Amino acid sequence: MPGNSFGQNFRITTFGESHGPAIGVVIDGCPAGLEVDENFIQTELDRRRPGQSAIVTQRQESDRVEVVSGIFEGKTTGSPIALLIRNEDAKSKDYSHIADKFRPSHADFTYQAKYGLRDYRGGGRSSARETAARVAAGAIAKLLLKKIGVVIHAWVSRVGEISVEKNYDELDFSNIEATPVRCPDLEVAEKMEALIRQVRKDGDTVGGIVTCVVEGCPAGLGEPVFDRLHADLGKAVLSINACKGFEIGSGFAGTTLRGSQHNDVFFNDGGTIRTRTNHSGGVQGGISNGMDIVFQAAFKPVATIVQPQESVNEAGEAVTVEGKGRHDPCVLPRAVPIVEAMAALVLADHFLRNKTVKI
Repeated sequence: MPGNSFGQNFRITTFGESHGPAIGVVIDGCPAGLEVDENFIQTELDRRRPGQSAIVTQRQESDRVEVVSGIFEGKTTGSPIALLIRNEDAKSKDYSHIADKFRPSHADFTYQAKYGLRDYRGGGRSSARETAARVAAGAIAKLLLKKIGVVIHAWVSRVGEISVEKNYDELDFSNIEATPVRCPDLEVAEKMEALIRQVRKDGDTVGGIVTCVVEGCPAGLGEPVFDRLHADLGKAVLSINACKGFEIGSGFAGTTLRGSQHNDVFFNDGGTIRTRTNHSGGVQGGISNGMDIVFQAAFKPVATIVQPQESVNEAGEAVTVEGKGRHDPCVLPRAVPIVEAMAALVLADHFLRNKTVKI
């Protein structure tokens, strides 16, 4: 099974399954001498972990990170960094009823078609549990980016039909962690949370949008032609479970504008070249231009619903499938740190492609 590694100079490989003994990640290419705050890695994992509030899955995982290699006396050694997260609360029996059935909109059928077998216990490798390893690696990438003044903020900007109408520069990012839904507009967050609670009560799920802003990114990151910065960001974000859409800057809305309206005009801001608008989302020609990088990720409703649905089994026979066990009614709150992590991994990789770094 290829496809488990991501990045070039800052490269990660994740491993493990949802109901196996553990999941983890190996990070290769991180420069030696980077100070690593293990508490920061744990804090990032705590933002993603299940069971953190009443509006997410109640699977109880501490997600305690274990540093296996690559860090000595609080600093990276330059050798591969291995991080391990043990599974503690897997309940495989919750999936025995779908051992030979294909759940609608899951990876059950496609994995069976490709590999001739599948791990039906929570989806195995296709489970969103794998993203904990990405968040752990993303925390290391964030520590590296912090050295050059790059800060990444993501938040829930839409749940169902409820959305934040303010521009991001009107929001107080310190409020992102103030509510379980991770929306910095507290009035809107309250409505989002109420909707998610109602959806869970109905045995259903709901999707939405995560918005991400990267502040302090220097101009010059990105590799034409096929490794454009926004293309790599798109691949990274679309690789997250349940993500069905990516747009940067003006995105699809920009198609309604004329070029005279959409062009980002340059000016000299006290010796720094900037643009008066940011329809480009901080990337032009596939290379960062020094403005804030702004993108959005659309997440579908979680596929597991606690309602009977028609499907078929491996023999092609008609069956009824109903979700059991512990599942998120909305993936958005826990997707926020995953989106940040994937953005950090892309930017750290492109930064190292540009520079020979001494920490």
